[in-house]
Amino acid sequence: MITCTLRYVIDPYRLAEFEAYAKMWIPLVERFGGQHHGYFLPSEGANNIALALFSFPSLAAYETYRQQSQHDADCQAAFQYANDTRCIVSYERSFMRPVFG
Repeated sequence: MITCTLRYVIDPYRLAEFEAYAKMWIPLVERFGGQHHGYFLPSEGANNIALALFSFPSLAAYETYRQQSQHDADCQAAFQYANDTRCIVSYERSFMRPVFG
């Protein structure tokens, strides 16, 4: 299993737009075989950092999702929404492996 961790720098004045964007992606990741663990929005502390975590069975499965999402109309609409609203300033993507007890 591989977990994709996204760290977003967001526009704090467009938090509602970012939340709408986040809600678009949860079912999309799951449609492509991933397990979404949610988005985490600012509450206390920094007001411009958000996180997302989702897992795929393997890095190869994640790469398949990435390729297929480039041709999916709903995914493209989500990307366009982020561009139009400019709610995301930047993001970093990392891959981690979970450790369970």
